[in-house]
Amino acid sequence: MKDLITESVNPLTLDIDRKDSLEIVRLINAEDAKVAAAVEKVLPQIAQAVDLIVSALQNGGRLFYIGAGTSGRLGIVDASECPPTYGVDFELVQGLIAGGTEAMFRAQEFAEDDAEQGWLDLQERGFCAKDVLVGLSSSGRTPYTCGALQEAAKIGAATIALYNNPQGRMGEFARVAIVPVVGPEAVTGSTRMKAGTSQKMVLNMLSTATMIRLGKVIGNLLADMQISCEKLQHRAIALLQNISGANAEEAAAALQNSAGNIRQALQILQKNN
Repeated sequence: MKDLITESVNPLTLDIDRKDSLEIVRLINAEDAKVAAAVEKVLPQIAQAVDLIVSALQNGGRLFYIGAGTSGRLGIVDASECPPTYGVDFELVQGLIAGGTEAMFRAQEFAEDDAEQGWLDLQERGFCAKDVLVGLSSSGRTPYTCGALQEAAKIGAATIALYNNPQGRMGEFARVAIVPVVGPEAVTGSTRMKAGTSQKMVLNMLSTATMIRLGKVIGNLLADMQISCEKLQHRAIALLQNISGANAEEAAAALQNSAGNIRQALQILQKNN
């Protein structure tokens, strides 16, 4: 473990425990500022991963994220946000975490050390060769995640590995390895910080770019979002105005007449104009 960059001691924050609050957050912010640059270096690999995901989804497959701890939670968050944001089926993008649902809220001791359970969890979801699997891990060596990737690769499924330690072995089981090297954390080994931030940034890119490629966005507007609150209703009305040139009253009426379906509302407005 001492050889993993994600577990190494950061020489710039050795005395962080003797700082006042402002100095502490400045040190953390200075480290966070390095994350975007690390992600920028792996943009070609992120784009390759997007192409794999798009191809799988266009051919009837699904997207799965799998990981442990923070990485697993980030995957579940990204998956859960796809249906309301892009109007896709809840089965299309799924997240799994070592230890199951309870691990989202409370760490499950040693769950990540089971190299067979990840694949068993995927099998429960009916994972098959048409699907694509993104394995998430800061160290790149988590047994739960490595085991799942290895078995998924064996059946011919597209596999993607996202991790932060260059010596990680997850890349051995992936068609595309995405490795943003963010360096040691401000607090040694607390990989929910820079490593987690980089993974969140990459996941945002993977799902957003995929949905754009699948036609879920008009211009840069969310044409398929689900309207589940007043804020989103106002957003949808503004979107319809932006695209069609209608006024707010016309857009609201079209949205009501289409039962909240933005694309149908747009068709109504375009027909009327």
